[in-house]
Order: sequence, then C-alpha cells, then structure tokens
Amino acid sequence: MAFTLPDLPYSHDALAANGMSKETLEYHHDKHHKAYVDKLNELTKGTEWENASLEDIVRGTYQDGAVAQNGIFNNASQHWNHSQFWEMMSPNGGAMPSQLESAIKDSFGSVEDFKKKFSEAGVGQFGSGWVWLVKTADGKLEVTKTENGVNPLCKGQTALLGCDVWEHSYYIDFRNVRPKYIENFLDKLVNWENVASRM
Repeated sequence: MAFTLPDLPYSHDALAANGMSKETLEYHHDKHHKAYVDKLNELTKGTEWENASLEDIVRGTYQDGAVAQNGIFNNASQHWNHSQFWEMMSPNGGAMPSQLESAIKDSFGSVEDFKKKFSEAGVGQFGSGWVWLVKTADGKLEVTKTENGVNPLCKGQTALLGCDVWEHSYYIDFRNVRPKYIENFLDKLVNWENVASRM
C-alpha cells in the first residue's frame, strides 16, 4: 500500500496573515513532507511493512532508548507527525472549546500556564524535534517533547496538539527565533476545535 502526500486542508497562502507564509508551506508541505512520503514508500517496498498501516509501522519500528532510529521509522513517523500538524492549524482557529479549556485548567492551572509550559518545552528541545500536548493512557493531559520524529504513538499516548520545532518549520518566517514561532503558533495558528476533537 503506497502512501500519498495529503492535501493541505487550506490553501498555501491561507495562514500567511497569521504568521506562516505561503513560501513556508510550499517548502514544508510540498518538499519536506513529500520527501518523507517518497522515502517511506521506497524503504517499505518488498518488506513486512509494505501493506501495514502508518500507525503500525510507527509503533512496530520504533526502538525505545535507541540513540538513532532506523530509516523506516524516521520517515513513517515524520509522515504521521506532519499529517497531524496540518490539521492542527487553521486560518480561523477560533476560541478554545469549553471542554478543552476546562481540561487544560485542571491539568496546568490556567491556559496561560499551559502555553508557558508548552513554549518552554519547545524552546528547550535541543536540536530538531516536536513539542506535544498529549493525553496519557490514564487520561491525564501532559506537555512532552520528542527528539527528531519520535511522537506520542511511541509512548502509548494520544496526540492532542503538536508543534514542529525543526528549523524548516519556521526559518523562513522567524529565522532562528524559535520562541517567537511557538508563541505565534499557539496564539494565531492552532485549530482548537481539532485539538478538542482528539480528546
């Protein structure tokens, strides 16, 4: 089963007014994400993973504690991560649904404290990786960060919100200022309805 690059759920210039330019999406989605999909199809052809679901490939090829992951995992996980990432953003993210807001307040004290913790985790991720709001197996909300392409599937968690902190995600629009990129992501880009739907 060959994987395909999903279409963006909005036009390439739809997020420009909110701080993510058309050029960024053309590079990030059309080139970087496509490269993960193409490489994944190449690496899985003729293997036990050729007809497996993306989630099964991610879970099945992840090596807990490994310094470096294998190629199939890296490309599968980044395909999964990015497919979620596009859906987690919107030109009109809107207000945070009350159910999500209540859960965040219960877990972090306030929405502002959640955003602060999320930002600190993303800024503090050394090198490339992701920062996440997850629901754990016991139903708790936590902020986590993962290196490179590792994601919550690997930890038995549900990804509610993820922010890509690889430089290709923000360098065109924010240069090397990762904190500003994450702040802008939380304040102007997140589709809170999508986040709430994942609970």
